[in-house]
Amino acid sequence: MDSFCGTWSIVESQNFDEYMKAIGVNAAMRQVGNLTKPTVVISAEGEHATIQTKSSFKNAEVSFVLGEEFDEKTLDDRHAKTTFMLDGGKLVQLQKWDGKETKIVREIVDDQMVLTCTLDDVVCIRKYQKA
Repeated sequence: MDSFCGTWSIVESQNFDEYMKAIGVNAAMRQVGNLTKPTVVISAEGEHATIQTKSSFKNAEVSFVLGEEFDEKTLDDRHAKTTFMLDGGKLVQLQKWDGKETKIVREIVDDQMVLTCTLDDVVCIRKYQKA
C-alpha cells in the first residue's frame, strides 16, 4: 500500500467520457468531469487507508479497511457497496450499485499511478504523476 501513498496529479485520461456515460453520469456532469483535473491524496496506516480526491469542482474522501465492504457515496452521487483489496501489488476497488459493477484498478507503472476503470466492455485509463 505504501507505494500508492502521496499526492498525485492527473497527467493523462483516455475514454473517460465513455466510462462516465457507462456508469450513468448525465451529460452536464460529464462535461464538468472531462474538464476537471483532480489531485488525489492517498494515505495509509496498516489496513486502514484514505483516498482524497480534490478539484476545483468537487472534493471527496473515502476511508476504508482493505477487504471490508462499505457504503460509498461516489463523486457522481451514486450509492455503491465498495470493497478495496490489494492484489499482486495492485489496489483494486469494486463498486456495486443498481445491479451494476465497476472495477477500478490502481497500479504503479514507471513512477506513475495508472487507474484502469472498467464497466462491462468500457475501459478508461487515467494516469497520475506524483506531485
